[in-house]
Formats: sequence, C-alpha cells, structure tokens
Amino acid sequence: MAQEKILVVDDEEDILELVRYNLAREGYQIACATSGEKARKISQSEPLDLIVLDLMLPGINGLEIAKGLKNDPKTWHIPIIMLTAKGEEADIVAGLELGADDYVTKPFSPRILTARVRAVLRRKTKETKEESSVIQIHNLVIHPRRREVLIDGDSVELTFTEFQLLHFLARRPGWVFTRSQIVDAVRGDNYPVTDRSVDVQVVGLRKKLGRSGKYIETVRGVGYRFKE
Repeated sequence: MAQEKILVVDDEEDILELVRYNLAREGYQIACATSGEKARKISQSEPLDLIVLDLMLPGINGLEIAKGLKNDPKTWHIPIIMLTAKGEEADIVAGLELGADDYVTKPFSPRILTARVRAVLRRKTKETKEESSVIQIHNLVIHPRRREVLIDGDSVELTFTEFQLLHFLARRPGWVFTRSQIVDAVRGDNYPVTDRSVDVQVVGLRKKLGRSGKYIETVRGVGYRFKE
C-alpha cells in the first residue's frame, strides 16, 4: 500500500471529502485544508509528497499558494496537481507556468484523479542523484536543490520553466533534444503547449543568461542542445 502523504486543499467540504476518501482508500496518508492560509501552514510544518490544490479559494487563491510553494526552498520540490473549474484555460496555463505538475478539471472522476496522482508520484520517484547534483559548465553553475543559477558568481533570476529547461539541457551537454522531448522532460507528459512555446522560453532564457546564452545552441530542424 502507498505511504505517501498528500495535502488536499479545497473550500468545498463535499469535494474535499470525496478526494480524501478516494485517495485514503488507495493507502495514501491525507491532510486536509479548506483555505490557502491553512494550506501554507501545513506545507511548512509537515513533510508532504504531493498537494492537490483547488484554484478558487477564499483569501489566498490557489495560484498564489502555488507560487509561494515553488519559490520556497523548503517546498519547491513538492508536486502540485491543480483542481480547476472547466474552461479556466488561462488559470491552467498560469498554474503550469508557476510549476504545477498537472491539473484536473471539475467536475472530475475520482478514478482519473487517483491515476493522475499515481503518475505524478511516479515521476517524482525517478529523481536521481545525477538530477540533484550541482552542475558546473564554463562559467555557469546550476544548483538544482537550491533552484539557483550563478554566472561568474552572480545569481540569475529564472522562472520555474526557464530553470527546468536549462537544467535539462545542461545535464546532457552535447546531446540534441527535440522540442517535444524538452516539453515532456520539463513538464511531464501531455503538457498543453506547442513547440513554439519552447522557442519563446529559450529566447527569454538566453537573454537572462547574457553572454552565457550562447551555450544553448539551436539545431536547425531538430531542437536544442547545450554546448559542450
């Protein structure tokens, strides 16, 4: 049976109980919160393996919670599955850009939610020592666990997606990756973006890296690689 601990955040008691019951039946340990404030307190005080987060919350909304979690060195590593009302595409995209791992639309099937939870937790367990090791190439240093990038000793502020993209390419210098491979690696399967979105991220990343942006090379007709 599963032993992972999951925090479920939703202000609707019936939905909260539905999610809690179905995940607990799978063997997961469940903590519950009906507000963003309570979710923050629990995430800071208890070890969590995953958060199921409603976007529409009183007070601090789900997007603010996700942003705070991903910007905190103590909680950035916790996967987030968003629960959202159907048709809120802008919120879905915003949540994924902030670092959420997946989303489920309301009304939802408990079986589908449970399957999504299992999939996200499987991806989390694939993290290896190699993926968390500090990378130093040329004058560029990447600290995965601290989510920090240094160029000549100076810190560079990156978005969650930019950091993921840079880390993915830098882990395999010289390897060529297609845009689809980059999307899958950065966001997991079925991330709802186009190849063009990868190009936009690369442009922004190169700009922030300054002269070091030249290390990210375009392979015409294929994708990108990090220069050896």
